[in-house]
Amino acid sequence: MTASVPNPILRGFNPDPSILRVGDDYYIATSTFEYHPAVRLHHSKDLQTWTVIGHALDLDLRGIPDSGGVWAPSLTHADGKFWLAYSIVRTMDGDDKDIDNYLVTAESIDGPWSEPVHLGSRGFDFSFFHDADGTHWITGVQWDQRPEHPSFGGIVLEEYLPDERRTSGNAALLYQEPTLVEGPNLYRIGDWYYLLLAAGGTGWNHAITIARSQERTGPYVRDPEPFVLTSRDAPGIPLQKAGHGELIQTPDGKWMLVHLASRPTLHLGERYSTLGRETCLQHVVFDDDGWLRLADGGHHGFVAPGAPRESSWVERFGGSVLDGRRWSTLRAPLASGSLTERPGWLRLRGGHSTASVFDQSMILTRAEEHEIDFSAVVDAEPRSTRESAGIIAWYDRAGWIQVQLTWDAENGRHLRVVCRDGSRTTRSGAVPLADGPVRLVARLRGPDLTFAWTDAGGEEHPIPGVFPAWTLSDDHGEKLRFTGLFLGVRAEDLDSRGWSADFGDLTLMQREV
Repeated sequence: MTASVPNPILRGFNPDPSILRVGDDYYIATSTFEYHPAVRLHHSKDLQTWTVIGHALDLDLRGIPDSGGVWAPSLTHADGKFWLAYSIVRTMDGDDKDIDNYLVTAESIDGPWSEPVHLGSRGFDFSFFHDADGTHWITGVQWDQRPEHPSFGGIVLEEYLPDERRTSGNAALLYQEPTLVEGPNLYRIGDWYYLLLAAGGTGWNHAITIARSQERTGPYVRDPEPFVLTSRDAPGIPLQKAGHGELIQTPDGKWMLVHLASRPTLHLGERYSTLGRETCLQHVVFDDDGWLRLADGGHHGFVAPGAPRESSWVERFGGSVLDGRRWSTLRAPLASGSLTERPGWLRLRGGHSTASVFDQSMILTRAEEHEIDFSAVVDAEPRSTRESAGIIAWYDRAGWIQVQLTWDAENGRHLRVVCRDGSRTTRSGAVPLADGPVRLVARLRGPDLTFAWTDAGGEEHPIPGVFPAWTLSDDHGEKLRFTGLFLGVRAEDLDSRGWSADFGDLTLMQREV
């Protein structure tokens, strides 16, 4: 089975996977951070072919910082219901992280989901464990805001009382190490309680380890091997940053480990995870001493051999509702768009600037490979320097590269490539443009982006320059960044006068390299 798993099984930005089997159906929930809709849901019958079936949560996250929002969902099934726990991280720049944890339930994975139960604000990475005695427990990271103490205060265990829709209020310290551990998941397998842990942070030193106890409350003894899974000692293997996982058992008794990892691209010899953290799957076994091991041996993630993957699609906006399985927006539903005013086109009323944490007018789709061609027809007639529309490669508010169709008195209607890197914005020279629709093209080639436009006769014209896609990654800059590269279209009307732009015939082709 391992040799046929096409890792990553969920490509592009799909971190913190939580896996569940109900009968013959497998489900994975992944983190969405500041993106809307929240908590992406995937389905499979064979653990190899996965389909996005939607999202669980319609949340208003306006005001949430970059890489805040919805972290590390936990998807379980008990008492005839699906249980989904998740954290909303509201601030990240102080000694504390202002976090709210919630639980929603549903009889079907398709919902409707219940009104959320608040689980407190102790920390994050909350996951549910349903014990054989019918009790329900939460494990999670306890945060310590005191500046003279380690921020990660250990893994705690607390009972959840479903009849009262509340936690017990009594959290016991379950496990602690001198170094960072997080992402806890608790299992009862045979005579042992196993505590699966993410170690080393979610960067290049990421890893999975395990501890066990014959009592639910411990004490838990750490695996004598340093790690079940890591890539920290092998910077050249395809799956880097391997860590943060969950276990699932197949109907025939095999154990599988789902985990996140990244496939970096290289720029001047340095690694950059532009695609973000993806979801992978490994076959695992328990050895003669009862410890978890990769079935293929060692502790490096396995990638199936085979022909490079290719995929493509065309979006012509044939419906009346934006397809949330393909498109995401920032922080809230798209309030400024219409699919009915001009059938076959998306009309975007211009929104806030790229710095806004409130109402940007933009739709985005995940980049899943390092070689991508993305294009869109843009029909817009800006008449002010404050009006623009175009295509964009987006990481966050401090990292994006876009082709703007805009206007100024000196150049009239024209195109520019605008780049944001941290606190610095740069603009290319103006490319004059006649009136009428224009197709804009972006080409991602590993660490580099190039752009072009096509005239009314179908002739393509390159926009001079090679632009740094490697800056649109987890690994660029000094701030913690947890998402991934998206491609999409946007419109800005910084004077809020009701100006709009139309977008049609969006195409994306991507190839594994």
